[in-house]
Order: sequence, then C-alpha cells, then structure tokens
Amino acid sequence: MVQKTVIVFTDDLTGAESKETRTHTFSLDGVSYEIDLISDNYDKLFEALAPFIEKGRKTGRVSAGGRARRAPVDGPSPEELRAWARENNYEVNDRGRVPASIHEAYRKAH
Repeated sequence: MVQKTVIVFTDDLTGAESKETRTHTFSLDGVSYEIDLISDNYDKLFEALAPFIEKGRKTGRVSAGGRARRAPVDGPSPEELRAWARENNYEVNDRGRVPASIHEAYRKAH
C-alpha cells in the first residue's frame, strides 16, 4: 500500500488555498504575531504598515529562532520575586518562569 501526503497551503486572511504561502511575523505592543499569506495579501499588509514602518524606530532584529531579543528589564530578579511572593503567601515554584500574576502583585505593592 502506498501512502500519499498532500500539503495544502492556506492564506490565513482569506482562507484561500494556494500553491504557496509564506509565514510573516510582526509585533505590536510587545505581542508577536505570525500569519501565513499569499504574496498579494502580504503586499496589502506591507502597504498598510508602510507609513508606520517609515516613521518608526528599529529596535533590533528577530533571531533565527523567531524570538525577538529582549532588552534588560529593570526590577527584581526572579529570585527576589520568589522570595517576596513567599513572604506574602503566594505559591511559587523554585524553578521556571515567575507567573505574570506575581509580577503584577509585586508592582502593585511597590
């Protein structure tokens, strides 16, 4: 028995099927987005953003892994946040990312 795999490319904006789409990334207000578009719809996206790109300031490039480089953040280290959270009766793991709810509670308290 032969198995056949068919790949269907779909434009995220219109849902139209195509022989090829490309994945494009952009960010707004600290949130990164990814969208698969055919070339015509990419042209529409670029035209819509062009005036803002022209007037905006570049802050760096996205790495090959698709993640934007982060600037150093002022504030407590994860260890300091964990210590503060425990002192204030929050549950927090010893490892991994400190939850946003704890960051927010810390900011409100300080």
